[in-house]
Amino acid sequence: MKVALLGGSFNPPHVGHLMAATYVHATQGVDAVWLMPTFHHPFGKQLESFEARVRMCEALCRETSGWLQTSQVEREVGGGGRTVDTLAFLVERHPDIQFSLIIGSDILRDLPNWKDFDRIQRMARVLVLYRAGYPAPQTVGPPLAEVSSTQVREMLARGQEPTELVPSGVLAVAREAGLFGLGVPRARAD
Repeated sequence: MKVALLGGSFNPPHVGHLMAATYVHATQGVDAVWLMPTFHHPFGKQLESFEARVRMCEALCRETSGWLQTSQVEREVGGGGRTVDTLAFLVERHPDIQFSLIIGSDILRDLPNWKDFDRIQRMARVLVLYRAGYPAPQTVGPPLAEVSSTQVREMLARGQEPTELVPSGVLAVAREAGLFGLGVPRARAD
């Protein structure tokens, strides 16, 4: 079995994540793509709760026919959220799976800060997807959607619903949980 791993904060997941996963599944000869929400962000980024981000990822996965799944492996691994540790854990747990690691071209400049990237490359095929605005020579595929979780959160903070950037199921989960200021009852003016 061949599985591509798409890690991230997914704070929230958006159509760019769905498009990246769909592209890899359709063109790179993988049987499944696993979304791996980070448990502890290695660079200390403030995030919604792990459980809330897992629920939103599961809602995103419902947009597919089962090949896209959410993995909670980052919680099991614990530690500092380093990709090399997660990958080593998965390779040991699933010796029958060939892993690929999906990263966006926007991440390439951060690779010098990653722990043991050369070891990561020995454990998994690294697929660098062309994220719009971040051209790089080693990317595969066309530029993907120019959307980010930061952009989505900024829209929500301005009171705009990012209905064209976030699948409706993800927004429904966020609204039900009161994430990103959604679904929070407004104070009445009497």
